[in-house]
Amino acid sequence: MPKHQSIAPSKFEALAQQLQQQIAAGVLRPGDRLPSVRQICATRHLSPSTVFQAYYLLESRGLIHAVPRSGYFVAARAGGVLLAEPRTSDPQPGSQAVEVNDLICTILGSALARDIVPLGSAFLNPALFPLDRLRRALVSSTRRLKPWNMVDDLPPGNLRLRREIAKRYLRQGMAVDPDEIVLTNGAMEALNLCLGAVARPGDAVVVESPTFYIALQALQHLGLHAIEVPTHVREGIDLGRLAQVIELYHPKACWLMTTFQNPLGSLMPDTKKRDLVELLARHDIPLIEDDVYSELYEGKVAPLPAKAFDHRGLVLHCSSFSKCLAPGYRVGWAAPGRWVRDVQRLKVMTSLSGSIPAQAALAEYLQAGGYDHHLRGLRLSLQAQRASLFDAVTRNFPDGTLVVRPAGGYFMWLELPIGVDAMALYRAALAQGISIAPGPMFSARAEFQHHIRLTCGQRWDAVLERATRTLARLVSDSMHANSGVPPSI
Repeated sequence: MPKHQSIAPSKFEALAQQLQQQIAAGVLRPGDRLPSVRQICATRHLSPSTVFQAYYLLESRGLIHAVPRSGYFVAARAGGVLLAEPRTSDPQPGSQAVEVNDLICTILGSALARDIVPLGSAFLNPALFPLDRLRRALVSSTRRLKPWNMVDDLPPGNLRLRREIAKRYLRQGMAVDPDEIVLTNGAMEALNLCLGAVARPGDAVVVESPTFYIALQALQHLGLHAIEVPTHVREGIDLGRLAQVIELYHPKACWLMTTFQNPLGSLMPDTKKRDLVELLARHDIPLIEDDVYSELYEGKVAPLPAKAFDHRGLVLHCSSFSKCLAPGYRVGWAAPGRWVRDVQRLKVMTSLSGSIPAQAALAEYLQAGGYDHHLRGLRLSLQAQRASLFDAVTRNFPDGTLVVRPAGGYFMWLELPIGVDAMALYRAALAQGISIAPGPMFSARAEFQHHIRLTCGQRWDAVLERATRTLARLVSDSMHANSGVPPSI
């Protein structure tokens, strides 16, 4: 394979590098307030999104931290040492048959008990959602349902809700007609339908490394092979390696999470999303975009999906209300571009229809207003929870732990010291009443043997603080056991 060419740093990387140098030189000292985003924009002629990306990058490195309504401040160093970020993955080349269901089902099934501290959960705390307002919307909309709605709302689904979704696309500069949207039973069904529309058994599909285990399960179910491509913990998939994979293996499709990827939490910059779409367009390769966390961003600038740069209908965009509004309603959707009829036909063949009352209730809720107000509160809650978990990890975990604080979503990826077995740690933590997500479940080849994913989807309290300290102690015990040196007391 050709060597990677050096690429000049982007504007936000250059700004972050300058500020980091000032922090290292002591010009900016712990506790100092950084210039406001408005000041940086005015003095350096940069866009707000560029400045926010630079600040998020510095925050992910533990150099600065945000104080709500006060700005960004230089962080104190935990124990005098700043933890570096996890290294970019380097998976083996080539396609791989997928066999992960047994491992994933075992891990997920063991973490559902109410008395388990859910540091490995993929779900948000239900108290973060407007359940009472949703209940009232469900009652009100159900009263007005007519018998013919049971036929009218068959695929592609409730027209009022599809119009509301189309309006939210329009706010991001995308003209998506309501007839191009197919409502589904959550994003999981949307993603599976899109995968079935573009690939056949035996085909190879590109996924990130690490990747969300649901993608691996879907590939296994449809008899598809996975091609794992290195993915950076901050900026997403390596486009240079993706280009090489396309030339060598001719994949049938890509399944990627470009915004707050699970498990990494990475956010691909908008310019890189544009380059990704252009690369795939040159080879006429469809992109299935799993975009369920995009509403959970920090700051005032929403990240664009890759679909915003799609002019050929190659991006099959999938999302849902499950992660940001109504998890139990199981309402998702696909905007599958040129494959809309194929996805609609597959929907009819598989589950025929989603929940008509749930779709009507969400349409009622969105039309009544208040969704954006709820999202602003949810984002602030998750921002505080991410900061609390990151702080607890940097204070408690042993030297050699690598972690990055994501700029959105609610997952945090940890690379543990070499020699710590993530599966053994998972079992030891579970015995202490704590769930974690071990790294091997995010790889077709069961890689990431010393990595774990933690969740910041729960309101931070003393229980989570104790659980994090216990988990850190288990990591230290594992290190000492492998070194033959007893832990210090």
